[in-house]
Amino acid sequence: MALINPQDSLERQNEKLLKISEALMRRVEYGSEQSSAAYAQFERAALLEKQVRERTTQLERTLDLLHESNARLAEANRETEAARSNLANAIETVHEGFALFDPEDVMVMCNTRFCRDFRDTLDMLRPGLPFGEYVDRVSRSRYLALPPDETHARWAERRIRRHQDRHVMFNAQLVGDRWLQVSEHRTPDGGTVILQTDVTDIIRLERQERDRLKDKQAQMIRATLDHLDQGVSIFDEQARLVGWNAKIGALLSLPARRLHLGASFPVLLGHIDGELSFSKGIDRDGFRDWALSKEPRKPLSFEVSHSDGMVLHIFGREMPDRGFVISCTDITAEREAAHRLTEMNEILEQRVMERTLELEDALNAAERANASKSRFVAAASHDLLQPLSAAKLFISSLADKCPEDDDRAILGKAESALSGAEKIIDALLDISKLESGRISFDVRPMALREVFAPLRDEMGILAARKGLDLRIVDSGLVVESDPAYLRRILQNLMGNAIRYTESGRVVMGVRRVNGAARIEVWDTGPGIAKQDQNAIFEEFRRLDATASANEGLGLGLAIVERACAKLNHPLRLWSEPGRGSCFMVNVPVATLPHQVTHAARPGPRPQRLAQSGLIALLVENDPALRRAITILVESWGVNVIEASDADSALELLIDLEITPDALLLDYQLGNGMNGLELFDAITSRLGPLPGAVISANRSEPLDQFCQSRGLEFLPKPLDRHRLSAVLDAAAQAQGRTGRP
Repeated sequence: MALINPQDSLERQNEKLLKISEALMRRVEYGSEQSSAAYAQFERAALLEKQVRERTTQLERTLDLLHESNARLAEANRETEAARSNLANAIETVHEGFALFDPEDVMVMCNTRFCRDFRDTLDMLRPGLPFGEYVDRVSRSRYLALPPDETHARWAERRIRRHQDRHVMFNAQLVGDRWLQVSEHRTPDGGTVILQTDVTDIIRLERQERDRLKDKQAQMIRATLDHLDQGVSIFDEQARLVGWNAKIGALLSLPARRLHLGASFPVLLGHIDGELSFSKGIDRDGFRDWALSKEPRKPLSFEVSHSDGMVLHIFGREMPDRGFVISCTDITAEREAAHRLTEMNEILEQRVMERTLELEDALNAAERANASKSRFVAAASHDLLQPLSAAKLFISSLADKCPEDDDRAILGKAESALSGAEKIIDALLDISKLESGRISFDVRPMALREVFAPLRDEMGILAARKGLDLRIVDSGLVVESDPAYLRRILQNLMGNAIRYTESGRVVMGVRRVNGAARIEVWDTGPGIAKQDQNAIFEEFRRLDATASANEGLGLGLAIVERACAKLNHPLRLWSEPGRGSCFMVNVPVATLPHQVTHAARPGPRPQRLAQSGLIALLVENDPALRRAITILVESWGVNVIEASDADSALELLIDLEITPDALLLDYQLGNGMNGLELFDAITSRLGPLPGAVISANRSEPLDQFCQSRGLEFLPKPLDRHRLSAVLDAAAQAQGRTGRP
């Protein structure tokens, strides 16, 4: 309860406040403890009055806000009702039937045109109608015209299935030849809008236009059929004639009165000339069965022949509506031309066969000549290597006994000339092997440094003689190739570079390109013109006409090209006249870790053979070479027992009753055993012995046979260092075994 009535005037309120103030002052001055408690209660009452007043003010403000919100809500409701009314009026003015379903497929609203054509469903059209019930009622409406093979349940099921799509549009046929187009569209919130449009007029116009086009197409088809040079007949799904041209009757000798609309195919087939004979595995009955088949027909093609020589090609094909088309073409001229062409082909084939036999004879003769040439080259090379090897060994023996520098220089030149002849013979042998196609390669992982190191020593001397700067960039790559042939390829390329470079330098290095090692040989020589870059790979072709025969016969690059082709190592050339050349060989890099086989290099000349007391058995059928080997080996302090063939060697060992410390056996000993067979015969009687087989046959199988028996293979011409290495190894084996 307030101490002051708010309804009083300000004067009356001030008067009451003054009286209250005086009373309070008196109580303060003269009051007791009881009056102090009363004053405290008064203070609390005043504080409560203040709080009540504040709460009253807040409540009044809240009520004002509530009144304002209610006013706005009422305004919004009025606007919503107005919008709903406007929407309903707008929907009502739409010429199509309109209905809106919410995301739960429940009808929200529709206009009066919706389902107007299904008058027996109007009583159900109200908000809250489920979509499934709407479809069910429409499917059972008597105003919906369904196809003969369609049921109400199946139509409703398909309609519900299509409702799952985001956009749906289809035409529904009504009774009385009327059509309704129904389209569905999804709203952003997942609802569905359905529009129903009467398209009866459009369908009827399209039908009229289609009929008109059919009439026009029928006229065009008739004109086309009459214009064709083929006979054509068209049958419907019941095998009845619906279209034809006059040509079909003329070709099949059908009377004009038989060709009429609706004529049966079997009847027409029966009136076809009986003198026609069918071909390609079909007869009249088969043709009739194809036309009357209830299964899908495959295209049919065959020929018929008339007794007067006319040939017709018949072709049949099924149409999409199960009808079929039969065409008939006169191919008499084509068959006669084909017959004449066959006769001409037979004549030509006979001539070609005759020419082929002549070419085969010429080819066989060429192959025999080539084989004879290869055998001649191999045999001649072998016969040349025998005296050549003897000459080199004689010169080597003389070189050790000539103290005079002039004599040693002359012997060096002679040995150089013999080495040049040896290189020419080796080149001829390589060309012969590569052209014969019987060569086999030993392709295996190999370290490039094992090839580069000996080439550096060998080519360094040649480059130093010409004052050239030779540089071989070492590489740690391991590649897949044949070590001997790769060395031969690079040796030829570097030899050519040094031979034709007068000043400057020669460089060999390796680049990695696309998983392969590209070995490049650069020089600063005169270069090769574009028109000559193919000719340099031909046999016996040298661009430098002033070069002597000692510098080769022009076989080096021919060997390089053939060996690269056989090894599948791509070979490229870059050259520019006046700047130099670069030959590039691509070798595949070994991708997996392999055990790299290092080529064995011949050791130095043995120094202690004279003190070893070594006895060597030498079997060589060539007297000059046998004598040369004997002189050279005896100059090293080795005792030599000589024999010319296998039988003499075996008899000599029996007579002397001695076991040699080393065996030096020629492979080709003439009649009787060869070197390997002789080795087996000796070791079977005397036990294992070290030694070597000497031969001009450098084939891989012979080398492998020697390795399998623990023998060294020494190719002719003999290399004195390799020969001394064999004897030194035998001397060391003698020391380990303690043989006297």
